[in-house]
Amino acid sequence: MEEGLVYSMVPTTPLLAGERVMHSFAPDRATYWRDHAWLAAAAMALGMLALWLAGNPHVWTGAVGGFAAVAVRAFYVASDELQARWDLTDRRLLGPQTRAVPLAQVATLRGLGSAVQVVTRTGDKHLLKYQPDRADTMARIRAAIAAA
Repeated sequence: MEEGLVYSMVPTTPLLAGERVMHSFAPDRATYWRDHAWLAAAAMALGMLALWLAGNPHVWTGAVGGFAAVAVRAFYVASDELQARWDLTDRRLLGPQTRAVPLAQVATLRGLGSAVQVVTRTGDKHLLKYQPDRADTMARIRAAIAAA
């Protein structure tokens, strides 16, 4: 396999004979930044709480550290995270790189914030992150499973 395909953020698994893509799930930029804003707020509060509990007189530095940590991560991984795409076919859920989940193997769908977690019967877990409408994503996957 070509090295470029291994690191691709879109599905590289070939479609089976007669298989067709019914829908593609891409991350939403606004949802990505909103989720990171909430994460930064939580990190800031926890940083300040930790310093306050430790008796540090400079509690405000916890907010700076929490914000900086989340901001660096958010800007560093945004280019990859916002390119990730999942394709729902009439037989499988195809994810970034070579991930392929047969619909018959999906045991559980869970919502986690703006993400949808797909758990297989063998225990493998996959995340469709930063979905603009998590409920719609889950409904489309459930409908495909029912139709398969």
